[in-house]
Amino acid sequence: MIVTILDVVVAGLLLGGIYALISVGLSLQYGVARVLNVAHGEFMMLGALTTWSLNRAFGLNPLIAIALCGPVAFGVGYGLHRTLFKRLRTSSPSLAVFEGNSMLASFGLLFIIQNLASIAWGTEIRAYTYLAYPVNVFGALFAANRLVTLAFAVVIGVVFYLFLVRSRLGKAIRAAAQDPTIAGLMGVNINQVLALCFGFGALMAGLAGLLVSMSYPVHTTMGLEYTIITIIVVVLGGLGSIPGSFIGGFVLGLIGSIVTKIEPGLSLAAYYLLFMLLLWIKPTGLMGK
Repeated sequence: MIVTILDVVVAGLLLGGIYALISVGLSLQYGVARVLNVAHGEFMMLGALTTWSLNRAFGLNPLIAIALCGPVAFGVGYGLHRTLFKRLRTSSPSLAVFEGNSMLASFGLLFIIQNLASIAWGTEIRAYTYLAYPVNVFGALFAANRLVTLAFAVVIGVVFYLFLVRSRLGKAIRAAAQDPTIAGLMGVNINQVLALCFGFGALMAGLAGLLVSMSYPVHTTMGLEYTIITIIVVVLGGLGSIPGSFIGGFVLGLIGSIVTKIEPGLSLAAYYLLFMLLLWIKPTGLMGK
């Protein structure tokens, strides 16, 4: 019984760590940059398949690949905001119009990225072997790669949160999230901060994809499912709340693990049910205002 509970809890924390990481990125992009990026999961897919390619072509350790995938994902996200979304923001007559236009643009990005990825990698399911040996934890056996994935997801999430709380740039980002006009008057370069937020969001998604590839098979159509789950986590934690997204990711991961243990086919239905209940009972989320 204890082994079964431990198995469900660790599996839930693993899923939750990945959900938390990718959700922090989307929360930052929407909470500060005001872009509901429907293509967010595609950055995760790119991170996963790029890591797979590096491992298969050069035998590169996926944890070392962080040094390559992270900056590239950040650069792509930063560049997208400085070009596409900055143009939409300056040409939109109001924030509401910008949010609508940016969401439609991100739909276009979703299909462009997914089709280009299908051309590059095909539609087959890809996987590689990494730390595929069991580790005994209080009598329960877990694959070492899953424990490493969980540990790195927590460490990356905590380091990023401390960066937002302690650093000068993090304080500028939080100021822009509360009131971009006042933050601009106080000397914050809003266009630069918004682009950085979008870049950091893409970075989080890319790193989440890298971690997913260590434990699960990956493919070019995996992004949309993760985007939907991420939106549920962001609403669960509270729109724009970084700590809320982190907590919400682990809560949803544990719920998914419990439901999967009972009936594997009902996990996604449980997520949607939770989403609808949350909108009905507490639409501001766990830590929303």
